[in-house]
Amino acid sequence: MRKNGVSYAKWGYIFSIPFFVVFLVFSLYPIIYTAVIGFTDLQGAGRSSFSFLDKPFDNYRIILANASFLQAMKNTPIIWIAGFIPQILLALLLAAWFTSRRFKIHGQAAFKVLIYMPNIITAATIAFLFRNLFGYPKSPVNDLAMMLGIIDSPFYFWLSAWWSRGIISFIQFWMWYGNTMIVLIAGVLGIDPTLFDAAEIDGASSPQIFFRITLPSLRTILLYTLVTSLIGGLQLFDVPLLFNLGGPDQKTLTTSVFIYNQAFSGRYFYNRASAASMIMFLIIMVCSSILFYIMRDKDQAKLNHERRLERRLERKRRRATAKGVDA
Repeated sequence: MRKNGVSYAKWGYIFSIPFFVVFLVFSLYPIIYTAVIGFTDLQGAGRSSFSFLDKPFDNYRIILANASFLQAMKNTPIIWIAGFIPQILLALLLAAWFTSRRFKIHGQAAFKVLIYMPNIITAATIAFLFRNLFGYPKSPVNDLAMMLGIIDSPFYFWLSAWWSRGIISFIQFWMWYGNTMIVLIAGVLGIDPTLFDAAEIDGASSPQIFFRITLPSLRTILLYTLVTSLIGGLQLFDVPLLFNLGGPDQKTLTTSVFIYNQAFSGRYFYNRASAASMIMFLIIMVCSSILFYIMRDKDQAKLNHERRLERRLERKRRRATAKGVDA
């Protein structure tokens, strides 16, 4: 594009250079370096030199046979799913409530700020807050439960695997449902309002409008929410580390905490931590691809497939015509 002698395309490329420089230095290089040292003998605090292993996949074999890593692989999806399901359901409900054309909610801005506020607080702060709320032997939750007669003596929440998992899942839900709600509200406001007008004229009820118009139109937004939540859930680190250090009996140990322990404690197994990181990277890629496939627009995919077939047939006709002319 050129206007008044100015090439806007050129300036667009120039202004995008800082992003690419930052991405190459702080994202792409660490990813490549991590992938490389997963095939080496790099371990030990302060060590920077390394050599490649004779059997390059030894670190991956050791990690996949590690009982702690396998336990972390079980814990991580359990904690993520237990927090994500109520998160997306409540976010959808609140998004439908705040964007309803039939119910005029007063003070929406204040409600949205209060709901979104937990997302602003750092995860470390919230982890310490809940650690004190559910402390032993004295804590607000224990004192309240004893006062109401629910328990006779203080309960050690941290020693219960399911209580620890449940509290961490609740923290994730509480921190992120407001952010998900804001994203979904933005998606609903982007839907053509004439669709809602036509549905109301036809006498559609609120549930029918939500399930027949709103949800199908939010397919792309829901895909974004699912993928970003999946990535964040599989990389869950600070809350389980600070809340219960992965205990009890490694029942709240996540893959990110396992990787941290491998890299920065004991013998500093940087190579094994890198191998575990790349395994999680591949798992996230596969899971994201599956979500993209499941959430795809089937009608659009069918139309694109038909167009590709038409282009192939057109190329074949052209080749056949060219051969006939040559003959």
